[in-house]
Formats: sequence, C-alpha cells, structure tokens
Amino acid sequence: MPLSGALRRHATYPRRIAWSSAIAGGLFFLLFAALSLHQTWQKRERQHQQLLENSRTALQQTLSSLINSTLSPLLPFTHTACSTINRELTSRAAFAGNLRAILLVNEGNAFCSSATGSFNLPLNVIAPLSDMSRDIDLQLMPGTPLQPNKPALALWIKNSGSLQSGVFATLNITLAPYQLLASGHPEITGMALVAQRSALTSWQSVVIQNKNLPMPLHRQAMTGYPLQFVLYGSTLAFSDYQNVLLSGLLLSLLVSGACWLLLSVYQRPGKELIRGMKRGEFHVEYQPLVTSHDGQPYGMEALLRWTHPTKGPIPPDVFIHYAEAQNLIIPLTRHLFQLVSRDAHLLCHTIPRHACLSLNISPLHLADSGFRQDVLRWLDTMPADHFTYVFEITERAMVRDENVGELFDWLHKQQIHIAIDDFGTGHSALIYLERYDFDYLKIDRGFVQSIGTDSLASPVLDTVLQLAKKLNLKSVAEGVETGEQAAWLINRGVTHLQGYIFSRPLRPETLIDYFRRHNA
Repeated sequence: MPLSGALRRHATYPRRIAWSSAIAGGLFFLLFAALSLHQTWQKRERQHQQLLENSRTALQQTLSSLINSTLSPLLPFTHTACSTINRELTSRAAFAGNLRAILLVNEGNAFCSSATGSFNLPLNVIAPLSDMSRDIDLQLMPGTPLQPNKPALALWIKNSGSLQSGVFATLNITLAPYQLLASGHPEITGMALVAQRSALTSWQSVVIQNKNLPMPLHRQAMTGYPLQFVLYGSTLAFSDYQNVLLSGLLLSLLVSGACWLLLSVYQRPGKELIRGMKRGEFHVEYQPLVTSHDGQPYGMEALLRWTHPTKGPIPPDVFIHYAEAQNLIIPLTRHLFQLVSRDAHLLCHTIPRHACLSLNISPLHLADSGFRQDVLRWLDTMPADHFTYVFEITERAMVRDENVGELFDWLHKQQIHIAIDDFGTGHSALIYLERYDFDYLKIDRGFVQSIGTDSLASPVLDTVLQLAKKLNLKSVAEGVETGEQAAWLINRGVTHLQGYIFSRPLRPETLIDYFRRHNA
C-alpha cells in the first residue's frame, strides 16, 4: 500500500496494528509448532532407538551368560550316558533361572533331560522348527510338555564335533521387563520379539506367525542371534502435540503482545513523519513568483516535499493534513524553517536582495504559544536583510484564533508580510479582509482554472479582484497554466502570477539557474 494511502487511512491504525500483531503471532505459532514437533520427533526417534538397544542388550546379555556359563560346558557330555550327567543337568537347570529344561542331544535324538532324566525322542518331534545344522538356533515355541500353554524360547547349541549333537534348552520368555523399559513412552503401544517365522507380542499371550504382525514403528536385530525386537505405536504421543500446541499458543500470544507494543511505539501514527525528518527525507522546492507587467521573477514560494525511501514522493496535501491530524504540524513547520534557512544561505549569493520568500503557516502553529519564539529563532538563522518574508495563512486561522489580529501586528513588526491564502474557499472571507491588515491576497487555483469556462466561479473571481483593487492589496494568482489565464488575470489587474506556465517548483540549484537566466 502506498504511504500516501496509509496516511489517508491513519484512522484504521489500531486495527492494522492488531491485524499485524495477530499475523505475527500466527506465523510464530506455525513456525514454533513446526520446529518443536520436528525436534520432538527427532528426540523420540533417538529414544526409541535407545529403547530397542537397551532391550536388545538386556536379552543378549542374558542369552550370552546362559550359553557361556550354563549350557556350553555341557557340550562334551552329548556322547555320555545320561546317568553320569543327569545330576549335573538338574543342578544347572535349577540354579540358572528362567530355564525350564536342558536336553542333551546325540545324533538328533534327545536322550537326557534335566526334568525327566533318561529318555529317547527325536528332537524334531519336541521342537520341529529348530535347525540343528546351525551353531546356535533360537525359535519360539507355543509351549513345552510340562507347560503347554506358556510360550518358551527354544535354544539349540550345536556340538561342533558332531553333525546333529548338542545341547537344547527351553527358556521362560516374557516381554514384561522390556515393556517396563517402554513404560515412560506413552506413544509406544506394543512390543514384539520375532524369531524367524514366529513372534511373541505384548498384546497376546500366545506365539503367532510374524506374517500376522502389524506394520512396525521400529525394529532392531540382535547381534549373533536370529532374533529381532520390534516396536509398535507412533513417533509422537498425544501429549507431545498437546504440549507443543499449548506452549506455542502461549508464546504466540506473548509474541503478538510484544509486536503490538513495538508497533504501537515504533509505527504509531506520525512515526513515519518523525523518521522522515530525522533521516533527511524532506526537502524544499521553490516555485518562482513573477510580476504581471513584465513576467520577471520577484520571489518564490517555499514548498515542502517528502520523498520516502521506498514509497517515493508523498503528495504534500496528504502528509500536511496528516501532520495536522496527528499534532505534528508544528515540528514539521520547524523542520521547514531549518531547511529554508539552510537553502537561503546558498540562494542569497544569486537571488537579488529583497526578493520575496513566501512560506505557508498552519493555523495550528499560529495558535501555539511557542510560535513567536519559533519565528524569532528562524529569523536569526536567515541571511540578514536579504529576503522579504511573506507568511501565507488560510482563512481557517482567523476562525480558530480570536487574538489573530494582535499576532498579525507582531508579525508586521518583525518585517513579515501576510498573505491570505486560498481566498474565497473558507469562512466569511470578505469579513476578514475588512478586519485584518493583509499585504497579499492569494487567489486559489480553483478560481484560476475556471477562467475561459462557463463556471460560476469566473464571476466570483472577477468580484474578488475588484475588491483587492479597492483595498489596495497586492494579488497573487496561483496555478496559472495557460497564456489565456495569464492574459485574463493581467487584464483585470492581478499584480503577481504563479504557475507552471512560468516555472514548476525547483530545487535550490535549479532555482539559482532560473534567476541567473532572468537576471542576465
């Protein structure tokens, strides 16, 4: 939105601040939620991997300890009579913990049990899925002869010196200890231990085929054993979403509040004007004033201009009315005084002495208690005795200030002439001409533009010019753009002219060239 449009709609400022703050809070909420969920996701992924690693390590250590300490020392006895080793089997099974039974196998036949002693039965009848060709094989069994409804882990250790001889053991197996490790993760809904084609799950007490397992969240194989731990659930829990959303909502409200405060301070109405003055975005252009009888320049009107660094030129009527509405017209006029003073020391080397320098003064500034002090300070900074000063004052000033007559007298004492600006467009203009001592009457461009048309403004303009003659006022017609308008005004006694037909407003350097050409 162009800055001029923004200034025109300054009344919507609180609403714009609220919307901007809400948008900032909303964007922060989205960004915070996305980043927080991403970080929580990564954290949960690491935790799940660590959970699998801890479970795998615990079971692997149990199996390794059992094999190395309890079962492997029995391998040399696979060719020994059961009666000589039965007591040892029973003792080892009793003190190992989690062992149901230990069987010695010779040439594929189990011949000695820690539970029943001597017997003779092919191992593939007891454990059909066990692969005796492997050095170590693990299978899940739905049960054992003494505990047929309770799953067990079947462990086969091959005797390297024989084809189908070794030690076979059945172990109690439960996922309860590993579920305890996962108890701090509500997003984990289940676990499974997979042994090749079968699996034991946390939600069923029987062994199932692994093809019936749902899609896992994560899985991890055990090193050296044909087992896998599997996790089920989701990466993020409901509480994760809840915490992120509640935290994001709270922080976004804080961000919105902070944005509202910052925008209220740094982008409050008028802040652009204040920044513009501080950053040197304002400059003054001067439009030459010419005498009617010879068309020669006799002075110039100082016109404040604002070039925004990103929005470009801002129309004067926009920012001046805006400054008045925001009570910034007085600082803006003081800034105008400073700029004119700076330019005047450059212009005075070329522009003739006693050239007219005209400035527009706001009624709000006239009514301010510091106006006179501002004028005196400005006069002190101007080149001494070089310019003739004219303050252009609109009819609104007379309406607002009952003491305006005394103020006009004070201005005349400071050698400052007074022009009533845009005459005929305000309140009871004729009364003011009779009441106050003016030096110039400036004719509004609207009257000038009506010249040569059938507008009702033309007769009014004719009456105004006759009144100016009667009161011996110098008259200045602004906005003269055609030769027809200039001729009409000159024929009716207008003493001074101003408009594009003579010159556009000029920067100081260009104004110097303009006066040099006309004074040559």
